Amino acid sequence: MHRYLIVIEKAGRNYSAFAPDLPGCAATGRTRSEAEKRMLAAIRWHLEGLREDGLPIPKSSATAEVLEVELS
Repeated sequence: MHRYLIVIEKAGRNYSAFAPDLPGCAATGRTRSEAEKRMLAAIRWHLEGLREDGLPIPKSSATAEVLEVELS
């Protein structure tokens, strides 16, 4: 089992998602849920491709924090 951080962003009328530890692996969807589901499929496809090519599966190293910023 592999665990990867994904970032989901509102992009106009849809959502986009990417995984910082998997460059080039991204997905979009009309809803946040759809983008998340498509991202899961994209990650699986990406990792299967790496395995088929004999390349190492990247370890997860990305982390996330939500910061509160007060403007004066």
